[in-house]
Amino acid sequence: MYGVTLAETWDGAAPPSAPPQLNMVEAVSEDLSSEFLEYYGILPLRIEEDRLLTATWLDEVDVQALDDLRLMFRAEPSLLPYPEDDVRRAIQRLYGADATAEGILAGLHVDDGAQYSELAIDDLVSMANEAPVVKLVNLLLVEALEARASDVHLESYPSGLHVRYRIDGVLQDAPSPSAALSAAVISRLKIMAELDIAERRLPQDGRIRLKLQDRSVDVRVSTLPALHGESVVLRLLDKERGRIGLDDLGMSESGLEMFRDIIRRPHGIVLATGPTGSGKTTTLYAALDHIRTGKEKILTVEDPVEYELDGVPQVAVNERVGLTFASALRSLLRQDPDIMLVGEIRDPETGEIATHAALTGHLVLSTLHTNDAPSALTRLLDLGVPAYLVASTVEGVLAQRLLRKVCSDCARPERPHPAILAAFGSGASLDTVTAGAGCEECRGTGFRGRTGIYELFEMDDEIRAEVQSQRGTRHLRALALERGMVSLRQDGLRLVREGVTTPQEVLRITSE
Repeated sequence: MYGVTLAETWDGAAPPSAPPQLNMVEAVSEDLSSEFLEYYGILPLRIEEDRLLTATWLDEVDVQALDDLRLMFRAEPSLLPYPEDDVRRAIQRLYGADATAEGILAGLHVDDGAQYSELAIDDLVSMANEAPVVKLVNLLLVEALEARASDVHLESYPSGLHVRYRIDGVLQDAPSPSAALSAAVISRLKIMAELDIAERRLPQDGRIRLKLQDRSVDVRVSTLPALHGESVVLRLLDKERGRIGLDDLGMSESGLEMFRDIIRRPHGIVLATGPTGSGKTTTLYAALDHIRTGKEKILTVEDPVEYELDGVPQVAVNERVGLTFASALRSLLRQDPDIMLVGEIRDPETGEIATHAALTGHLVLSTLHTNDAPSALTRLLDLGVPAYLVASTVEGVLAQRLLRKVCSDCARPERPHPAILAAFGSGASLDTVTAGAGCEECRGTGFRGRTGIYELFEMDDEIRAEVQSQRGTRHLRALALERGMVSLRQDGLRLVREGVTTPQEVLRITSE
Protein backbone atom coordinates (compact mmCIF):
# COMPACT_ATOMS: atom_id res chain seq x y z
CA MET A 1 0.00 0.00 0.00
CA TYR A 2 1.20 3.46 -0.79
CA GLY A 3 -0.23 6.92 -1.20
CA VAL A 4 -1.02 8.89 -4.33
CA THR A 5 -0.52 12.66 -4.29
CA LEU A 6 -2.99 15.21 -5.62
CA ALA A 7 -0.76 16.18 -8.55
CA GLU A 8 -0.28 12.56 -9.65
CA THR A 9 -4.02 12.02 -10.13
CA TRP A 10 -4.20 14.81 -12.73
CA ASP A 11 -1.27 13.48 -14.75
CA GLY A 12 -0.55 16.77 -16.48
CA ALA A 13 -4.19 17.80 -16.98
CA ALA A 14 -5.39 21.13 -15.60
CA PRO A 15 -7.74 21.00 -12.57
CA PRO A 16 -11.01 22.92 -12.94
CA SER A 17 -10.64 26.66 -12.46
CA ALA A 18 -13.84 26.70 -10.36
CA PRO A 19 -13.89 23.60 -8.11
CA PRO A 20 -17.36 22.45 -6.96
CA GLN A 21 -18.71 23.98 -3.74
CA LEU A 22 -19.11 21.27 -1.12
CA ASN A 23 -22.39 22.66 0.17
CA MET A 24 -23.86 22.34 -3.32
CA VAL A 25 -22.82 18.78 -4.27
CA GLU A 26 -25.16 15.80 -4.07
CA ALA A 27 -24.54 12.14 -3.23
CA VAL A 28 -23.11 10.28 -6.24
CA SER A 29 -23.76 6.70 -5.06
CA GLU A 30 -25.87 4.82 -2.53
CA ASP A 31 -23.06 2.26 -2.09
CA LEU A 32 -20.70 4.64 -0.29
CA SER A 33 -20.61 4.89 3.49
CA SER A 34 -19.50 7.75 5.70
CA GLU A 35 -17.13 5.37 7.55
CA PHE A 36 -15.27 4.45 4.34
CA LEU A 37 -15.04 8.04 3.14
CA GLU A 38 -13.88 9.47 6.48
CA TYR A 39 -11.37 6.67 7.02
CA TYR A 40 -9.65 7.37 3.68
CA GLY A 41 -10.30 11.14 3.74
CA ILE A 42 -12.08 11.35 0.39
CA LEU A 43 -15.41 12.53 -1.03
CA PRO A 44 -16.44 11.92 -4.68
CA LEU A 45 -18.03 15.08 -6.09
CA ARG A 46 -19.04 14.40 -9.71
CA ILE A 47 -17.86 12.88 -12.98
CA GLU A 48 -16.48 15.40 -15.44
CA GLU A 49 -14.92 14.36 -18.78
CA ASP A 50 -14.16 10.78 -17.65
CA ARG A 51 -12.67 12.07 -14.42
CA LEU A 52 -14.16 11.55 -10.98
CA LEU A 53 -13.56 14.83 -9.15
CA THR A 54 -12.78 13.82 -5.56
CA ALA A 55 -12.30 16.11 -2.57
CA THR A 56 -9.68 15.35 0.09
CA TRP A 57 -7.85 17.13 2.88
CA LEU A 58 -4.87 14.75 2.73
CA ASP A 59 -1.58 15.29 0.88
CA GLU A 60 -1.61 11.61 -0.17
CA VAL A 61 -4.55 9.22 -0.52
CA ASP A 62 -4.35 5.43 -0.15
CA VAL A 63 -4.08 3.84 -3.58
CA GLN A 64 -6.52 1.08 -2.59
CA ALA A 65 -9.25 3.65 -1.92
CA LEU A 66 -8.67 5.20 -5.34
CA ASP A 67 -8.83 1.75 -6.97
CA ASP A 68 -12.19 1.16 -5.27
CA LEU A 69 -13.53 4.45 -6.66
CA ARG A 70 -12.16 3.65 -10.12
CA LEU A 71 -13.99 0.31 -10.22
CA MET A 72 -17.20 1.72 -8.76
CA PHE A 73 -17.54 4.71 -11.10
CA ARG A 74 -15.52 3.53 -14.14
CA ALA A 75 -13.77 6.89 -14.13
CA GLU A 76 -10.31 8.08 -13.14
CA PRO A 77 -10.28 9.69 -9.65
CA SER A 78 -8.72 13.17 -9.66
CA LEU A 79 -8.07 14.77 -6.29
CA LEU A 80 -8.94 18.34 -5.30
CA PRO A 81 -7.79 19.93 -2.00
CA TYR A 82 -10.45 21.14 0.46
CA PRO A 83 -10.41 22.03 4.20
CA GLU A 84 -10.82 18.98 6.43
CA ASP A 85 -13.80 20.33 8.39
CA ASP A 86 -15.68 21.15 5.17
CA VAL A 87 -15.13 17.67 3.71
CA ARG A 88 -16.14 15.89 6.91
CA ARG A 89 -19.28 18.01 7.17
CA ALA A 90 -20.22 17.21 3.57
CA ILE A 91 -19.61 13.49 4.12
CA GLN A 92 -21.99 13.46 7.08
CA ARG A 93 -24.57 15.50 5.19
CA LEU A 94 -24.53 13.21 2.16
CA TYR A 95 -23.74 9.77 3.56
CA GLY A 96 -24.55 9.91 7.27
CA ALA A 97 -28.29 9.53 6.60
CA ASP A 98 -28.17 5.78 7.21
CA ALA A 99 -27.72 6.56 10.90
CA THR A 100 -31.08 8.32 11.28
CA ALA A 101 -33.50 7.25 13.98
CA GLU A 102 -35.62 5.31 11.47
CA GLY A 103 -32.65 3.35 10.13
CA ILE A 104 -31.43 2.46 13.58
CA LEU A 105 -34.90 1.49 14.76
CA ALA A 106 -35.09 -1.10 12.01
CA GLY A 107 -31.92 -2.72 13.31
CA LEU A 108 -32.99 -2.82 16.95
CA HIS A 109 -35.11 -5.50 18.56
CA VAL A 110 -37.20 -3.15 20.69
CA ASP A 111 -40.93 -3.24 21.30
CA ASP A 112 -42.28 0.15 20.19
CA GLY A 113 -44.75 0.10 23.05
CA ALA A 114 -42.24 -0.81 25.75
CA GLN A 115 -41.84 1.77 28.51
CA TYR A 116 -38.39 2.85 29.65
CA SER A 117 -39.26 1.95 33.24
CA GLU A 118 -40.34 -1.55 32.18
CA LEU A 119 -37.07 -2.52 30.47
CA ALA A 120 -34.72 -4.79 32.37
CA ILE A 121 -31.20 -3.57 33.11
CA ASP A 122 -29.62 -6.29 30.97
CA ASP A 123 -31.83 -5.25 28.05
CA LEU A 124 -30.85 -1.60 28.46
CA VAL A 125 -27.14 -2.46 28.49
CA SER A 126 -27.52 -4.69 25.45
CA MET A 127 -29.43 -2.02 23.52
CA ALA A 128 -27.01 0.73 24.50
CA ASN A 129 -24.03 -1.25 23.22
CA GLU A 130 -25.53 -2.17 19.85
CA ALA A 131 -23.56 -0.71 16.95
CA PRO A 132 -26.45 1.36 15.50
CA VAL A 133 -27.07 3.08 18.86
CA VAL A 134 -23.37 3.76 19.34
CA LYS A 135 -23.27 5.29 15.86
CA LEU A 136 -26.37 7.40 16.50
CA VAL A 137 -24.95 8.87 19.71
CA ASN A 138 -21.59 9.57 18.08
CA LEU A 139 -23.25 11.27 15.11
CA LEU A 140 -25.40 13.31 17.49
CA LEU A 141 -22.27 14.67 19.17
CA VAL A 142 -20.43 15.21 15.87
CA GLU A 143 -23.34 17.19 14.43
CA ALA A 144 -23.56 19.27 17.58
CA LEU A 145 -19.87 20.14 17.33
CA GLU A 146 -20.17 20.98 13.63
CA ALA A 147 -23.11 23.26 14.44
CA ARG A 148 -20.98 24.99 17.14
CA ALA A 149 -23.44 23.96 19.84
CA SER A 150 -22.51 24.58 23.46
CA ASP A 151 -25.19 22.23 24.81
CA VAL A 152 -27.32 19.32 23.61
CA HIS A 153 -30.77 18.91 25.21
CA LEU A 154 -32.49 15.51 25.02
CA GLU A 155 -35.98 15.83 26.51
CA SER A 156 -38.25 12.81 27.02
CA TYR A 157 -41.84 13.02 25.77
CA PRO A 158 -44.44 10.34 24.88
CA SER A 159 -43.52 10.72 21.20
CA GLY A 160 -39.80 10.14 21.90
CA LEU A 161 -36.71 12.18 22.60
CA HIS A 162 -36.87 15.81 21.52
CA VAL A 163 -33.30 16.87 20.65
CA ARG A 164 -32.28 20.52 20.59
CA TYR A 165 -28.91 22.23 20.21
CA ARG A 166 -28.04 25.47 21.96
CA ILE A 167 -26.24 27.45 19.28
CA ASP A 168 -25.06 30.98 20.04
CA GLY A 169 -27.16 30.92 23.20
CA VAL A 170 -30.46 29.99 21.48
CA LEU A 171 -32.05 26.51 21.31
CA GLN A 172 -32.64 25.08 17.83
CA ASP A 173 -34.41 21.83 16.92
CA ALA A 174 -32.30 18.90 15.72
CA PRO A 175 -33.20 15.48 14.26
CA SER A 176 -34.81 13.43 17.03
CA PRO A 177 -35.10 9.65 17.51
CA SER A 178 -38.45 7.94 18.08
CA ALA A 179 -39.84 6.73 21.40
CA ALA A 180 -38.49 3.21 20.82
CA LEU A 181 -34.94 4.58 20.83
CA SER A 182 -35.24 6.79 23.92
CA ALA A 183 -34.12 4.14 26.40
CA ALA A 184 -31.21 3.01 24.23
CA VAL A 185 -29.87 6.55 23.62
CA ILE A 186 -30.16 7.62 27.27
CA SER A 187 -28.60 4.38 28.49
CA ARG A 188 -25.73 4.77 26.04
CA LEU A 189 -24.98 8.26 27.34
CA LYS A 190 -25.15 7.07 30.95
CA ILE A 191 -22.73 4.23 30.22
CA MET A 192 -20.31 6.64 28.53
CA ALA A 193 -20.50 9.00 31.53
CA GLU A 194 -20.06 6.10 34.00
CA LEU A 195 -23.42 6.79 35.64
CA ASP A 196 -25.71 4.24 37.31
CA ILE A 197 -27.80 2.91 34.44
CA ALA A 198 -30.27 1.36 36.90
CA GLU A 199 -30.97 4.66 38.72
CA ARG A 200 -33.87 6.39 36.97
CA ARG A 201 -35.46 8.16 39.95
CA LEU A 202 -32.70 10.59 40.95
CA PRO A 203 -30.68 13.18 39.02
CA GLN A 204 -27.11 12.21 38.15
CA ASP A 205 -24.06 14.11 36.94
CA GLY A 206 -21.11 12.70 35.03
CA ARG A 207 -18.43 13.44 32.50
CA ILE A 208 -17.36 11.98 29.17
CA ARG A 209 -13.94 12.47 27.63
CA LEU A 210 -13.77 11.43 24.00
CA LYS A 211 -12.19 12.10 20.64
CA LEU A 212 -14.50 13.07 17.78
CA GLN A 213 -13.00 13.68 14.36
CA ASP A 214 -9.52 13.99 15.91
CA ARG A 215 -10.85 16.62 18.36
CA SER A 216 -10.58 16.25 22.14
CA VAL A 217 -13.96 17.01 23.68
CA ASP A 218 -15.09 17.07 27.30
CA VAL A 219 -18.81 16.46 27.76
CA ARG A 220 -20.53 17.22 31.06
CA VAL A 221 -23.64 15.07 31.44
CA SER A 222 -26.65 15.89 33.61
CA THR A 223 -29.68 13.59 33.84
CA LEU A 224 -33.07 14.52 35.31
CA PRO A 225 -36.05 12.21 35.95
CA ALA A 226 -39.12 13.72 34.25
CA LEU A 227 -42.74 12.72 33.71
CA HIS A 228 -42.13 10.63 30.58
CA GLY A 229 -38.60 9.40 31.28
CA GLU A 230 -35.20 10.89 31.88
CA SER A 231 -34.08 14.09 30.21
CA VAL A 232 -30.38 14.68 29.56
CA VAL A 233 -28.34 17.82 28.97
CA LEU A 234 -24.83 17.60 27.54
CA ARG A 235 -22.42 20.55 27.91
CA LEU A 236 -19.78 20.37 25.17
CA LEU A 237 -16.31 21.73 25.90
CA ASP A 238 -14.32 21.59 22.66
CA LYS A 239 -10.67 21.88 23.66
CA GLU A 240 -9.58 22.29 20.05
CA ARG A 241 -11.21 25.71 19.84
CA GLY A 242 -8.78 27.04 22.39
CA ARG A 243 -9.27 29.94 24.75
CA ILE A 244 -10.01 33.49 23.73
CA GLY A 245 -7.47 36.24 24.35
CA LEU A 246 -8.33 39.42 26.18
CA ASP A 247 -8.15 41.45 22.96
CA ASP A 248 -10.72 39.15 21.30
CA LEU A 249 -13.50 39.47 23.90
CA GLY A 250 -15.16 42.40 22.11
CA MET A 251 -14.53 45.14 24.68
CA SER A 252 -14.35 48.76 23.62
CA GLU A 253 -10.85 50.25 23.52
CA SER A 254 -11.45 52.40 26.59
CA GLY A 255 -13.06 49.54 28.52
CA LEU A 256 -10.24 47.16 27.62
CA GLU A 257 -7.59 49.61 28.75
CA MET A 258 -9.38 50.16 32.07
CA PHE A 259 -9.79 46.41 32.63
CA ARG A 260 -6.11 45.81 31.88
CA ASP A 261 -5.18 48.43 34.45
CA ILE A 262 -7.42 46.83 37.09
CA ILE A 263 -6.14 43.26 36.66
CA ARG A 264 -2.49 44.40 36.71
CA ARG A 265 -2.83 45.57 40.32
CA PRO A 266 -0.85 43.51 42.85
CA HIS A 267 -3.75 42.82 45.20
CA GLY A 268 -7.49 43.18 45.56
CA ILE A 269 -10.59 41.48 44.14
CA VAL A 270 -11.71 41.68 40.51
CA LEU A 271 -15.22 40.34 39.88
CA ALA A 272 -16.93 39.18 36.68
CA THR A 273 -20.71 39.03 36.98
CA GLY A 274 -23.60 37.83 34.87
CA PRO A 275 -25.97 34.88 34.45
CA THR A 276 -24.87 31.32 33.71
CA GLY A 277 -23.38 31.02 30.25
CA SER A 278 -22.48 34.69 29.87
CA GLY A 279 -18.75 34.03 29.44
CA LYS A 280 -17.50 34.99 32.91
CA THR A 281 -15.02 32.12 33.20
CA THR A 282 -13.71 32.77 29.68
CA THR A 283 -13.06 36.40 30.66
CA LEU A 284 -11.18 35.41 33.82
CA TYR A 285 -9.05 32.87 31.90
CA ALA A 286 -8.23 35.60 29.38
CA ALA A 287 -7.29 37.93 32.25
CA LEU A 288 -4.98 35.29 33.74
CA ASP A 289 -3.29 34.70 30.38
CA HIS A 290 -2.78 38.45 30.02
CA ILE A 291 -1.15 39.11 33.39
CA ARG A 292 0.88 35.94 33.87
CA THR A 293 4.62 36.24 33.31
CA GLY A 294 5.81 32.92 34.73
CA LYS A 295 7.29 34.64 37.77
CA GLU A 296 4.19 34.43 39.95
CA LYS A 297 2.34 31.56 41.61
CA ILE A 298 -1.17 31.20 40.20
CA LEU A 299 -3.75 28.80 41.67
CA THR A 300 -7.40 28.16 40.77
CA VAL A 301 -10.36 26.48 42.44
CA GLU A 302 -13.29 25.76 40.11
CA ASP A 303 -16.49 23.77 39.83
CA PRO A 304 -15.66 22.11 37.50
CA VAL A 305 -12.32 22.85 35.84
CA GLU A 306 -13.42 23.72 32.30
CA TYR A 307 -10.06 24.21 30.58
CA GLU A 308 -6.58 23.23 31.67
CA LEU A 309 -4.04 26.02 32.11
CA ASP A 310 -0.39 25.08 31.53
CA GLY A 311 1.76 25.73 34.57
CA VAL A 312 -1.21 26.46 36.86
CA PRO A 313 -2.29 24.00 39.59
CA GLN A 314 -6.09 23.75 39.37
CA VAL A 315 -8.40 22.35 42.03
CA ALA A 316 -11.83 20.94 41.21
CA VAL A 317 -14.50 21.35 43.89
CA ASN A 318 -15.91 18.04 45.14
CA GLU A 319 -18.57 18.70 47.75
CA ARG A 320 -19.33 14.97 48.16
CA VAL A 321 -15.97 14.52 49.91
CA GLY A 322 -16.05 17.90 51.67
CA LEU A 323 -13.88 19.85 49.22
CA THR A 324 -15.86 23.08 48.92
CA PHE A 325 -14.84 26.49 47.61
CA ALA A 326 -14.21 27.67 51.16
CA SER A 327 -12.10 24.70 52.27
CA ALA A 328 -10.12 24.68 49.02
CA LEU A 329 -9.53 28.43 49.27
CA ARG A 330 -8.08 28.04 52.77
CA SER A 331 -5.66 25.42 51.46
CA LEU A 332 -4.73 27.61 48.49
CA LEU A 333 -3.68 30.40 50.84
CA ARG A 334 -1.14 28.01 52.42
CA GLN A 335 0.39 27.36 48.97
CA ASP A 336 2.07 30.79 48.80
CA PRO A 337 0.02 32.14 45.84
CA ASP A 338 0.30 35.54 44.20
CA ILE A 339 -2.89 35.25 42.13
CA MET A 340 -5.96 33.10 42.79
CA LEU A 341 -8.93 32.38 40.57
CA VAL A 342 -12.03 31.39 42.54
CA GLY A 343 -14.71 29.93 40.26
CA GLU A 344 -17.58 31.51 42.18
CA ILE A 345 -18.28 33.27 45.47
CA ARG A 346 -21.48 31.50 46.43
CA ASP A 347 -21.54 31.50 50.25
CA PRO A 348 -20.56 33.79 53.15
CA GLU A 349 -17.50 31.75 54.11
CA THR A 350 -16.00 31.87 50.61
CA GLY A 351 -16.74 35.61 50.38
CA GLU A 352 -15.02 36.39 53.64
CA ILE A 353 -11.95 34.23 52.92
CA ALA A 354 -11.58 35.78 49.45
CA THR A 355 -11.77 39.34 50.78
CA HIS A 356 -9.30 38.58 53.58
CA ALA A 357 -6.95 37.07 50.98
CA ALA A 358 -7.18 40.26 48.93
CA LEU A 359 -6.56 42.34 52.05
CA THR A 360 -3.36 40.41 52.80
CA GLY A 361 -1.71 41.05 49.44
CA HIS A 362 -3.21 38.57 46.97
CA LEU A 363 -4.97 39.27 43.68
CA VAL A 364 -8.26 37.36 43.60
CA LEU A 365 -10.31 36.89 40.44
CA SER A 366 -13.81 35.52 40.89
CA THR A 367 -17.40 35.51 39.63
CA LEU A 368 -20.83 36.34 41.03
CA HIS A 369 -24.35 35.86 39.69
CA THR A 370 -25.77 39.40 39.55
CA ASN A 371 -27.62 41.37 36.88
CA ASP A 372 -25.27 44.34 36.71
CA ALA A 373 -21.90 45.49 37.98
CA PRO A 374 -22.93 47.60 41.03
CA SER A 375 -25.15 44.75 42.30
CA ALA A 376 -22.01 42.67 42.92
CA LEU A 377 -21.07 44.91 45.84
CA THR A 378 -24.45 44.65 47.54
CA ARG A 379 -24.43 40.89 46.85
CA LEU A 380 -21.21 40.57 48.87
CA LEU A 381 -22.83 42.59 51.66
CA ASP A 382 -25.89 40.29 51.53
CA LEU A 383 -23.56 37.29 51.94
CA GLY A 384 -22.41 38.79 55.23
CA VAL A 385 -19.03 40.14 54.14
CA PRO A 386 -18.34 43.24 56.27
CA ALA A 387 -18.81 46.52 54.41
CA TYR A 388 -15.30 47.71 55.26
CA LEU A 389 -13.84 44.57 53.63
CA VAL A 390 -15.90 45.01 50.47
CA ALA A 391 -15.00 48.69 50.22
CA SER A 392 -11.28 48.18 50.79
CA THR A 393 -10.65 45.06 48.69
CA VAL A 394 -12.80 45.21 45.54
CA GLU A 395 -10.89 46.96 42.74
CA GLY A 396 -13.36 46.61 39.87
CA VAL A 397 -16.46 44.78 38.67
CA LEU A 398 -17.19 43.66 35.11
CA ALA A 399 -20.76 42.70 34.19
CA GLN A 400 -21.18 40.98 30.84
CA ARG A 401 -23.55 39.29 28.41
CA LEU A 402 -23.03 37.37 25.18
CA LEU A 403 -25.02 38.43 22.12
CA ARG A 404 -25.21 36.94 18.64
CA LYS A 405 -23.26 38.44 15.75
CA VAL A 406 -24.84 39.00 12.35
CA CYS A 407 -23.81 36.26 9.90
CA SER A 408 -21.16 37.68 7.59
CA ASP A 409 -22.33 35.52 4.66
CA CYS A 410 -25.87 36.91 4.53
CA ALA A 411 -25.47 40.33 6.17
CA ARG A 412 -27.35 43.19 4.53
CA PRO A 413 -28.28 46.77 5.49
CA GLU A 414 -31.82 47.66 6.49
CA ARG A 415 -33.66 50.58 8.03
CA PRO A 416 -34.29 50.20 11.76
CA HIS A 417 -37.78 50.50 13.20
CA PRO A 418 -38.15 53.79 15.12
CA ALA A 419 -39.78 52.05 18.08
CA ILE A 420 -36.77 49.75 18.42
CA LEU A 421 -34.30 52.63 18.42
CA ALA A 422 -36.44 54.56 20.92
CA ALA A 423 -35.64 51.89 23.52
CA PHE A 424 -32.00 53.00 23.42
CA GLY A 425 -32.77 56.62 24.28
CA SER A 426 -32.20 59.88 22.47
CA GLY A 427 -28.64 59.07 21.39
CA ALA A 428 -29.58 56.17 19.12
CA SER A 429 -30.16 57.92 15.79
CA LEU A 430 -29.20 55.43 13.07
CA ASP A 431 -30.14 55.56 9.39
CA THR A 432 -29.28 51.89 8.71
CA VAL A 433 -28.36 48.81 10.70
CA THR A 434 -27.00 45.41 9.68
CA ALA A 435 -29.14 42.27 9.75
CA GLY A 436 -28.79 38.71 8.45
CA ALA A 437 -31.16 37.37 5.79
CA GLY A 438 -30.53 33.74 6.77
CA CYS A 439 -28.40 31.22 4.87
CA GLU A 440 -26.99 27.72 5.11
CA GLU A 441 -23.93 28.85 7.07
CA CYS A 442 -26.06 30.31 9.89
CA ARG A 443 -28.78 27.61 9.68
CA GLY A 444 -31.26 30.24 8.52
CA THR A 445 -31.02 32.34 11.70
CA GLY A 446 -29.14 35.35 10.32
CA PHE A 447 -26.63 35.07 13.18
CA ARG A 448 -23.33 33.23 13.47
CA GLY A 449 -21.01 33.41 16.46
CA ARG A 450 -21.19 35.54 19.60
CA THR A 451 -19.35 38.42 21.18
CA GLY A 452 -19.55 40.19 24.51
CA ILE A 453 -20.97 43.45 25.79
CA TYR A 454 -19.62 44.81 29.04
CA GLU A 455 -20.43 47.12 31.94
CA LEU A 456 -17.23 47.95 33.83
CA PHE A 457 -16.75 50.22 36.76
CA GLU A 458 -13.65 50.94 38.76
CA MET A 459 -13.74 51.55 42.49
CA ASP A 460 -12.70 54.97 43.74
CA ASP A 461 -12.91 56.76 47.09
CA GLU A 462 -16.44 58.07 46.52
CA ILE A 463 -17.81 54.64 45.58
CA ARG A 464 -15.98 53.01 48.52
CA ALA A 465 -17.66 55.48 50.85
CA GLU A 466 -21.04 54.72 49.25
CA VAL A 467 -20.48 50.97 49.84
CA GLN A 468 -19.88 51.57 53.54
CA SER A 469 -23.05 53.68 53.81
CA GLN A 470 -24.99 50.60 52.55
CA ARG A 471 -27.77 52.60 50.86
CA GLY A 472 -28.38 49.92 48.24
CA THR A 473 -27.77 49.05 44.61
CA ARG A 474 -29.80 51.94 43.16
CA HIS A 475 -27.56 54.57 44.74
CA LEU A 476 -24.42 52.69 43.74
CA ARG A 477 -25.61 52.38 40.13
CA ALA A 478 -26.57 56.03 39.88
CA LEU A 479 -23.14 57.04 41.21
CA ALA A 480 -21.34 54.65 38.83
CA LEU A 481 -23.23 56.01 35.80
CA GLU A 482 -22.56 59.55 36.94
CA ARG A 483 -18.86 58.74 37.07
CA GLY A 484 -18.80 57.47 33.48
CA MET A 485 -19.79 53.80 33.61
CA VAL A 486 -21.17 52.59 30.24
CA SER A 487 -24.23 50.37 30.69
CA LEU A 488 -24.66 47.01 28.98
CA ARG A 489 -27.31 48.40 26.64
CA GLN A 490 -25.19 51.37 25.62
CA ASP A 491 -22.22 49.09 24.98
CA GLY A 492 -24.52 46.97 22.83
CA LEU A 493 -25.45 50.08 20.84
CA ARG A 494 -21.75 50.46 20.04
CA LEU A 495 -21.81 47.04 18.35
CA VAL A 496 -25.00 47.96 16.48
CA ARG A 497 -23.25 51.05 15.08
CA GLU A 498 -20.30 48.86 14.04
CA GLY A 499 -22.62 46.46 12.19
CA VAL A 500 -21.71 43.55 14.48
CA THR A 501 -25.23 42.85 15.76
CA THR A 502 -28.83 44.07 15.54
CA PRO A 503 -30.78 46.40 17.86
CA GLN A 504 -33.31 43.60 18.52
CA GLU A 505 -30.52 41.30 19.74
CA VAL A 506 -29.23 43.92 22.19
CA LEU A 507 -32.73 44.53 23.56
CA ARG A 508 -33.26 40.77 23.88
CA ILE A 509 -30.47 40.30 26.38
CA THR A 510 -30.43 43.63 28.26
CA SER A 511 -32.90 45.43 30.46
CA GLU A 512 -32.80 48.92 31.91
